Parts: sequence; structure tokens; C-alpha cells
Amino acid sequence: MINIAIMGFGTVGSGVAEVLTKNHDSIARKCGEDIRIKYILDLRDFPDSPFADRVIKDFELIEKDDDIKVVVECLGGLHPSYEFVKRCLLSGKSVSTSNKELIAEKGDELLQIAKDNNLNLLFEASVGGGIPIIRPLDQCLAANEVYEIAGILNGTTNFIMTKMIREQMPFEQALKLAQELGYAERDPSADVDGDDACRKICILASLAFGRHVFPSQCYTEGISKITLEDVEYAAQIGGVIKLIGRCKKLPDGRVTLMVAPTIVMRSCQLANVEDVFNAILVRGDAIGDVVFYGRGAGKLPTASAVVADVMDCVKHLNRRKYLFWEKGAPDYVADYREWETSLYVRASSFDAEAAFEKAKEIFGEDIRRLHREAEPAGELAFVTGKDTEIVLMQRMRIYENSGCSVIGCIRVCDL
Repeated sequence: MINIAIMGFGTVGSGVAEVLTKNHDSIARKCGEDIRIKYILDLRDFPDSPFADRVIKDFELIEKDDDIKVVVECLGGLHPSYEFVKRCLLSGKSVSTSNKELIAEKGDELLQIAKDNNLNLLFEASVGGGIPIIRPLDQCLAANEVYEIAGILNGTTNFIMTKMIREQMPFEQALKLAQELGYAERDPSADVDGDDACRKICILASLAFGRHVFPSQCYTEGISKITLEDVEYAAQIGGVIKLIGRCKKLPDGRVTLMVAPTIVMRSCQLANVEDVFNAILVRGDAIGDVVFYGRGAGKLPTASAVVADVMDCVKHLNRRKYLFWEKGAPDYVADYREWETSLYVRASSFDAEAAFEKAKEIFGEDIRRLHREAEPAGELAFVTGKDTEIVLMQRMRIYENSGCSVIGCIRVCDL
């Protein structure tokens, strides 16, 4: 029998307990051990829970109990999760976690501690929830040189954009609906500002390219400024707006990454991913394009991935899996503005025709003008040709200084 502890008994933690109990026999058969929940750490009491007798409030009971071989971290956030996970690893316990902020910020340090102590730190649920992506990247695609990953990594923002695209629902109304349905938190900033997707793409970049990438190194932009006018103009070029997290390995060994609203062409596999579904596109030199698709969140899908990691930890007691990456470096991440892109620009001017001529003068004759129904006088929208973002933003400043007011600007994806 293997004793484990669960830290945090919220949505994911209670789901882990549920899955371990409901599927107890099949889990024991598959991993060759009877897994027993000995402790559940939480500041709250759960008198009506079947696990009430296992709830504790003192972390040291877990840390000092040598019978605990695996700890499940479901506390969320960075503190005290980081301190508790570090102490668990130092006290000889493997850890399974769904905590994307923890891995994105401290993954390199914690993986090194796990390696030094011949333990495992597994985090399949940290990126895709119930969508398998960490193991496939680490194992199934190990023979490939992965050079690019792009994805819809946040179900909440994808739900909001779907409502805006399909039902012409304004952003504020779509966000309110997402909150009412339980897809968005009361404070939705981590989702709509792009922080959640940022942490996930940092984890994927760290794993795929072998060196830690910190969230502070990833340019991040949310969807709160996207309007129905932008959605309508995007449709004119055969595209839809998605919040895309993207990372790429450069020929010199550095990486570049960003999270930002992006116009994705309908021909791209990511364009048709709707509602709360996520999709992650991985490009490798041998396999080509592979897409991982499914619900990126939810109590039981996430819990199932966490429990799979628990089973893996049990199967590999006293021996490590190969999940690991090196420490990061300040000069490892290149300026995202070195990426080539096209830009969709929406502007206003007292004379739209003159403003378009000025745009051609500044951005080049290959720009494409867009139109929409009931387009107000003085409004202008166009798509630039392709260039580095550094060059395009320099031209944008010149354009604004010429008397044209830029209302919005969105990258056009070439996936």
C-alpha cells in the first residue's frame, strides 16, 4: 500500500480524491499498488465529506511522515505552494501538481531538487488540464526536433471570442456570461489579460526547448480591447480572432514567445476550435504538425491528469522519469518583435481616403483595405504586408504622427 497526501481540497483536490476512490480497483491494477489517501491539507473543515476524517491543517504532519511517498499539490498560486512542494521534495516525497504558476515560475529549481533526490515532479495537468501534452512532448515526440508550438491555451477567452464571433456579443456581455456559467472567475484578469496562457506557453517552451523560460520573458497581451468591429473586419480577410500563445526556436538557439490576440485564417486548424475547448499545435522536423485538442479545464478532466501523474510516481518510486530542463538565462529569450508578421490596423481620420493613401505611402503599396457594413465616415481598416514587428511598429508611429488615430492593431497569424 502507498500512502499519499493531497494539499488543497478545492475543485481539483476534491476531484483527485473522487477519481482515486471511484476508480480505486482499476488504478491499483494498472500501477500495481493500492493507493491510499492518508492526509488532506486544507484550512477549511469538510464535515459532510466522506474524507472528513483525513483533513488536517498542519503541513508538517505530511512533511515529517515517512509513510507518505507522493504528495498532490492542488493549492494553486505561488505561495505557499512553492515552499510546501520544495519541502516535500527535500523530505523524499515525489509530487504531482496542476499548478501552472508554480511550474512556470519555479520549475527549473524544483526539477533540479527532484533530480538531486531521485524523485519525480510531474505536472501533466498544468497546461492542458485533461488534454495530454506534457508526456507526448517529453516522450512520444522525443525523437523530433520541436521548433514551434502555438495554441489556444485558455478556454475562458476562447469561449468569449466564440460568442463575439458567432453571436456578435460584445466583450463585456460575453465575459459576464462566462462568469455566470462558471468558466470565468469573479476576477477574470488571469484569463482575459493573458496571464494564464502566458504561464502555459512558458512551460511548453521550457519543456520543448530544454531551458527554463520565465513568464516575465514572455510578451503578454489580453483580449479586453477586442471589439465587434475587429471581429467583423477579421472576417473580411477570412480570419477569426483567437488568443494565441506561441513559441519558436530560432536558428541561433534562442527562443521567442508571446501571448496575444491574433487573427487566424480559417484554413488553420486552430481557427475552428470554439467555446471552452483548447488546442495545441506542435511542429517537429520529423512528425510535421500534430494538434492536441480537448477541454482545457474542469474538475474531473484535470483530476484525471493529476491522478495519472500520481500513478506514474508510484510506478517510479526511487527512480526518476526523464522530465527535466535546464535553468533559464536573461539572454536566452529573443525580442518577440524580431518575428515577422502582418498587422491588421483600424484607424480614424476626418478623411479616410487621404488616410489610406498615407498608409500606402508609409506601409507600402501592398497593403489591403478592408470594409464592413455600416462603416462610419472617417473609419479606415487595412492589413499591412509582412515585416518584422520592429519595422511595422516604427511605421505605425510615423502613421500616427501624420494625423491618423489608430484605434486598434492585431497581429495576423501565418500558421
